[in-house]
Amino acid sequence: MHDQQKALQFTFDVNDSPFFVQDNQNYINIVGQKQMNTLKNLSLLDIFLSNQHIVEPHYHQNASELVYCISGSALVAILNPDTKQLMQFQITPGQVANVPQGWWHYEIALTDHTHLLAIFDAPNPEVILGSDLLRLTPPEVMAYTYGLNQQLWQQAVAPIQSSTYIGPVQHRY
Repeated sequence: MHDQQKALQFTFDVNDSPFFVQDNQNYINIVGQKQMNTLKNLSLLDIFLSNQHIVEPHYHQNASELVYCISGSALVAILNPDTKQLMQFQITPGQVANVPQGWWHYEIALTDHTHLLAIFDAPNPEVILGSDLLRLTPPEVMAYTYGLNQQLWQQAVAPIQSSTYIGPVQHRY
């Protein structure tokens, strides 16, 4: 039992746990049960954004999310699945926005040095990203379903090569 207690993790440095890095001003760190085994139904993302950078549209099928603004300012947009209304809330330091489980949402930094903490009621938040829906749905399905020109659709989504997480995407030429 003594060895088992030694293996339990009661502290963790979230700075040592990058989840996604676009550059030195736009990145996300994570702590969940995978990083800290004593967590039960709690996890968080530590999000840093520069002005006009966005945490891409997405939803969490297994968790609600509380977005807390530490510094800067952000727009939190949430699509109500019942009313189809897009609600937008500006938050500044000390303010929070709640995103119910399964609701489509995104966050946009309105200033440089925006720092958000996203807190989840799940040990490891699962996510469905807009970039993945766009790039992984076969073009012929999108064309047929929505009456789109398949070639134009393929051209439109061709730049989306991987999961985005933080946009806008930095193009490399």
